[in-house]
Amino acid sequence: MIAQLEHTNLTVTDPEATAAWMERLFGWKIRWSGAAMQTGRTVHVGTDSQYLALFSPGSPDAPQQSNYATVGGLNHVAVVVPDLDAMEAQVKAEGFETGNHGDYEPGRRFYFHDHDGIEYEVVSYSDGS
Repeated sequence: MIAQLEHTNLTVTDPEATAAWMERLFGWKIRWSGAAMQTGRTVHVGTDSQYLALFSPGSPDAPQQSNYATVGGLNHVAVVVPDLDAMEAQVKAEGFETGNHGDYEPGRRFYFHDHDGIEYEVVSYSDGS
């Protein structure tokens, strides 16, 4: 039996605002939203089979250091798209700055950080045609 990733839970400042740009960029939908632990709020956004749980305790603490230097830290979230150039234009139109472009096997990619400093990798395994 092979396990399938169902969801990842991220702490964000504003779950609704984060879910909104994810809906616009990635074509995802809100699966559920409601009250969560610590008098917080959670929004589940994604597809029918996989999603991100966006949690806010109301007043989240600011990150203390780079997640790449923290054991157990989240380094980035990666999404696969069919047209990397079109997605990069959309990411920029949302107000995010892209960088760290890579073109190596098996695909092309770029990265961006959201308003909470969470890093996203956007990758395409097709040639865009």
